[in-house]
Amino acid sequence: MSLKDKASRIKFPMGNVSATPASSDVSDSKTKTAPGAMMAFANDRRSDMLKENEELKKKVESVDLIQARLDETLGELRQWEGAKGVRPLDPQLIVRSKFANRHELNFEGAEFAALKDEIASAGRNIQPIKVRPIKDKTGAVLYEIVFGHRRHEACRQLGIPVQAIVDNLDDQSLFVEMDRENRSRKDLSPWEQGVMYQKALNDGLFPTLRKLADALGVDAGNVSKTISLAELPEAFVQAFPSPLDLQHRWAKPLRDAFSANPAACLATAKKFRGLTTKPSAAEVYAALVAAGSPRITPTHQETPIHIAVGKANIAKISHGKSGETVVRFEVALDEMKTLALADFIRQLIAS
Repeated sequence: MSLKDKASRIKFPMGNVSATPASSDVSDSKTKTAPGAMMAFANDRRSDMLKENEELKKKVESVDLIQARLDETLGELRQWEGAKGVRPLDPQLIVRSKFANRHELNFEGAEFAALKDEIASAGRNIQPIKVRPIKDKTGAVLYEIVFGHRRHEACRQLGIPVQAIVDNLDDQSLFVEMDRENRSRKDLSPWEQGVMYQKALNDGLFPTLRKLADALGVDAGNVSKTISLAELPEAFVQAFPSPLDLQHRWAKPLRDAFSANPAACLATAKKFRGLTTKPSAAEVYAALVAAGSPRITPTHQETPIHIAVGKANIAKISHGKSGETVVRFEVALDEMKTLALADFIRQLIAS
């Protein structure tokens, strides 16, 4: 069969046929063209990118909010920078520092009893002590007191844990913190301070007295005076009712007396040391200074001093063969007058 015959057999539908194709057909035909497909793809990508931008913008806003909160939190934390936490420790695991500046006598008396009662009432030491971790010979961890010896002792006696701040400090930092904290609380006695400063210098913690004073922020002259007290002979210290009674202003006179006549001073100190009930610190000081003072050698021209009340001689002052001063009363004194006289002589010698 020829091509012409085949063509003649094709049947076409009849009816109203528009010359213009339907809109859907146009649309379909357009999308099926390469330029149309590219435009559609570009529009879809633009829509996706807009959505992504919106999502990224929201995420950035969220990050900015988190950063602002983080900055605020960090600012609050900076206020506590360097702060150490407080923890309860077994007082049996805590030892006195080798630079301890509190004499055992600080753990006696009414003031310590009041501190102990206060801690017992609260059930703990409200103000924590400070310690640093150390190891004993076996390698076990102990804690050395930086400051708070009296609070630790009170808790130890009460059998309750000690509230403590644990910090890693070297020897010099420990020494400086101990001294400053204790001076801001109950002042150490001059003798206690002297022993502490002397220990620091002997251990080479500071190269000079001046460097020690600068590190502590104290007067170098006062440091020197307190060390002078700490360097007094042990017999001198034991002659006093308590070493805590020794005063700054006594350092030089006591050292001068010992330099002038060490034998006499030591003999006097030993007499006081052996007494069960000792005189006051001022009386001991006066006696030690007097023991080192040069003896008065009487001269032939010296005449006794007579003390008269009205026309009656009541007393005579003279010097003995060894230069001692002798007061002889020609009248009897009752007990009250005798005590008043003793008090006057005590004040006279001490001044």
